[in-house]
Amino acid sequence: MYCLFCKNAGTDVIETRVSDDGSTVRRRRLCPNCDKRFTTYERVEELPILVIKRDGRRERFYREKLRDGILKSTGKTTVSADQVEMIINQVETELKQKDSTEVESRSIGNLVAKKLKAIDKIAYIRFASVFRRFVDLDDFDKEIKKLI
Repeated sequence: MYCLFCKNAGTDVIETRVSDDGSTVRRRRLCPNCDKRFTTYERVEELPILVIKRDGRRERFYREKLRDGILKSTGKTTVSADQVEMIINQVETELKQKDSTEVESRSIGNLVAKKLKAIDKIAYIRFASVFRRFVDLDDFDKEIKKLI
């Protein structure tokens, strides 16, 4: 594995952990060249999940894209990186358990919103405002009243 920092080809694995569900192996690595540490994840490559967008287009499901969206809504909140990773893992697991390899983006958004709502209300409102396309303060007001 190449070092993310100095591109050295030989890094050492200093810790290995298997996720609770057994689907992912997390490895902490150390570069002997620059002494920096980083984490890698291994998971089995499976059939791709296709996301049906609002306009009908189909696009492959990417964990990174989901992570980016969640991180935008959780910035400066109490939601930790581990909690974000847990949400992504849970959503991906639920999607893989469905009968179809195609899923509407709305379903993914609902899953994430439900999980954020249980963890942090501010992150939930931020996510919902983009996901549900809030256009004015009334939309925010309605959603906040639902929370209260």
